[in-house]
Amino acid sequence: MHARPALAGAADLLTAFFGSDSVMTQEVPSATLATQPIPPGAPLPHRKVIRSWITPLSERRTAVAVMLLVLDWAIFAALMVGTVAFEAWWAKLLCGIAAGFMIGRLFIIGHDACHQSYTPHRGLNKLLGRIAMLPSLTPYSLWEVGHNVVHHGYTNLKGVDFVWAPLTKQEFDALPRWRQWLERIYRSGWGPALYYLIEMWWLRMFFPRKAYMGARRPEFIWDGVFVLVVGLAWIGAMVAAALMTGQSVALQVTMGFVVPFLFWNAMIGFVVYVHHTHPAVQWHDDKIAWAKAAPFVSTTVHLEFPWKIGALMHHIMEHTAHHVDMSVPLYRLKQAQKRLEEMLPGRIIIQRFSWRWYFDTARRCKLYDFTRRCWTDFQGRPTTDPAPSYA
Repeated sequence: MHARPALAGAADLLTAFFGSDSVMTQEVPSATLATQPIPPGAPLPHRKVIRSWITPLSERRTAVAVMLLVLDWAIFAALMVGTVAFEAWWAKLLCGIAAGFMIGRLFIIGHDACHQSYTPHRGLNKLLGRIAMLPSLTPYSLWEVGHNVVHHGYTNLKGVDFVWAPLTKQEFDALPRWRQWLERIYRSGWGPALYYLIEMWWLRMFFPRKAYMGARRPEFIWDGVFVLVVGLAWIGAMVAAALMTGQSVALQVTMGFVVPFLFWNAMIGFVVYVHHTHPAVQWHDDKIAWAKAAPFVSTTVHLEFPWKIGALMHHIMEHTAHHVDMSVPLYRLKQAQKRLEEMLPGRIIIQRFSWRWYFDTARRCKLYDFTRRCWTDFQGRPTTDPAPSYA
């Protein structure tokens, strides 16, 4: 799955996306949009109008931001201590899994900081973002380009957005057999950890080759060296802890490093998959049609979880609001999502999570047919109804 380099043509594409109002959606008089919900059959207003509904919720608070970061880091550190302090393997395993979840929470904070939506201070955001992304071994600058510029600038635009980009039947058939099987694993429902570890972290985050990152900056290299040193120091700390306490080095490294890191990869792989993969979500291979489809609304999913699990993930599943306005901080996303759903009834994909739904989506969303505008299985047979045409 080799799309063109992520940054190829980024400058002119950004100009096309942000500089042209005419291709996005038909405009409706803004006076009627400020307080009245948009009927399901009416044209969508311009993105600026939609953003204006949630702009009052974009206030960022430094004290809240710092407190959340300190709290999550303290819990993560305590769980790391737990992998050493407990002797029973199952207790170490539970601590390792919980630590992996906390890596995910910390990463979501870093993600917000990378968007400059965490605190009002740009320099502080960069500092806090790097601190938050340390346990996930994510180079801050590489994530900033790949996520902010490419993914958010061109969500679900084939050839630019590379995050869980589906292959066509022709592309799949052209792959060598081993790569076809890897794709089958990725999209089986059981493959998010492997997908993120290989396709995102290893190929695009950890000293990526030019084929995956078209530009070279000293900042990319230094951030890569930084996370490499952190990773080696983390492993070294687990080895030292095992030797000091007379425990198995292999067991301690496994429970204190491998398990948390793999769980984090499974968590983020799952999250980015369900954000933009759904039988009702359309992918595009034509920039003009993509722009007319209001992708900041139509290509994202609001996934609802029971038992306040969404809140435990810092509300990252209120994802439509995040794509409409990246400046809304994570601690205001719930209110912003509610406002959007009030103003755009029937327009936003809202999905109640269940494992049955998840595996049904994985079964149906294997490949994408851009001519018929539908998801297909690996044999090319349609599994969803055709999406609207915006040509």
